[in-house]
Amino acid sequence: MFLHVKSVNYITGHKLELEFNNGIRKEIDLSADLDGEIFEPLKNIDYFKKVFLNKDTGTIEWPNSADFAPEFLFEHGEKIKKTA
Repeated sequence: MFLHVKSVNYITGHKLELEFNNGIRKEIDLSADLDGEIFEPLKNIDYFKKVFLNKDTGTIEWPNSADFAPEFLFEHGEKIKKTA
């Protein structure tokens, strides 16, 4: 099974909540991963909030085509524990 992001929600700062197609939800802080020209606009919180799910690629993306591989997001995210 290929890993894909199923949904994305902005939390705060550079943090996102992601749900993957394997049913696992993770929170990730991307503040330390915004290196390089393509990621420069994402340092601005207002622009970072423009994140969306690209259903064609199965990952998150921004209007300038910046994106992260689902595998990277899954590996670096922190699992969200289910609440009762």
